[in-house]
Amino acid sequence: MDVIEQWKSAGETADAALAAEVLADDAVLISPLTDGFAFRGREQIRELLVSAFEVLDGIRFDGEVRGDDEVVLFATTTVRGRTLNECQWLRLDDSGLIRELTLYMRPLPAVTAFTRALGPVIARAQGHAGTARVLTAAGALLDGVASSGDRTSMPMAAPGRSG
Repeated sequence: MDVIEQWKSAGETADAALAAEVLADDAVLISPLTDGFAFRGREQIRELLVSAFEVLDGIRFDGEVRGDDEVVLFATTTVRGRTLNECQWLRLDDSGLIRELTLYMRPLPAVTAFTRALGPVIARAQGHAGTARVLTAAGALLDGVASSGDRTSMPMAAPGRSG
């Protein structure tokens, strides 16, 4: 199985250890949720994947585009009952392992649901129960605003809407 097929299989089976096997030792994961920090190194990324797989349900890879030393994957999953679309830009090192992952997600209500679910899980995994409580409250606020806006405000801008 090649690196990309193993990466996809690991995602679809929620197997963080299998995913970590195809990461370069110094791999970097660029988060879709913050510019404040990145996840660096195989172990940090593996730990993140453990948490992500805990809150995501049923990852399915829908398509891919391959270049010489990069691959773009498209995936669909659900989080808290909301469909989440993800694009993964994977850059490979000279040995063919994944050296950099940049993730993109949509739509906003699913992204905020993911943020709301993931933040507390990561904090608890790091032994920060107080931080998990703060992230739970902050995530609920952010998710509530995004979900409400998607239901009430965004339909006002729908194509073909009269009024």
